[in-house]
Amino acid sequence: MKNLTRQFLSDADRDRIIAAVKEAEKNTSGEIVPMVASSSYHYPVANIIGGITFALPLSVILTHLIGKWFWMGPQNMWLFMILLFSIFIISHEVVKRLPGLKRMFLSNREINEEVEEAAITNFFKEGLHRTKDETGILIFISVFEQKVWTLADRGINEKVHEGAWNEIVQSIVDGIKSQQQGTAICEAVKRVGHILREHFPVQADDTDELKNLIVDE
Repeated sequence: MKNLTRQFLSDADRDRIIAAVKEAEKNTSGEIVPMVASSSYHYPVANIIGGITFALPLSVILTHLIGKWFWMGPQNMWLFMILLFSIFIISHEVVKRLPGLKRMFLSNREINEEVEEAAITNFFKEGLHRTKDETGILIFISVFEQKVWTLADRGINEKVHEGAWNEIVQSIVDGIKSQQQGTAICEAVKRVGHILREHFPVQADDTDELKNLIVDE
């Protein structure tokens, strides 16, 4: 699942997002940080479940057919074990390398938990909790999971209700589904900027304290 961000955002998209952040921050002391990650977790159990799901029925069918053709009798069990092991290895690798297929073996609960955890981890890792006025906001986009999570610092949360970001999150998700993610992220940054401007207008001594775009490949 590595390098999904390269397919997700072109160089032109990245430049547009950085420009959108700079433009939004001209009018607010808030710090807007879009972050795009290839995935929030590698989900090894999904690879195993997927591998077994394909390997078990195929092994049963092939064992029956081959045993019938070659009159193998009691040797069928050994044939089954060999086929099961071989097909599992192949299926495991296929599931591991195909994001769309791998997502079929994940629950929404598991995905949401991992994306939330990754967003929180990166919020602190990237220093969004260290801005002068506690006005950092992370827009975390996890490509594999096709999920978006926003996380704002204490200064913002004291004045802006968390529900204010729901519509913005959904607009990015919709943009991803329509393969217009670059445009959707730019629009989301613009809308976040408008919300922050109402509560945190730009100050005379304002400086750009954080990165304008983080891409974790």
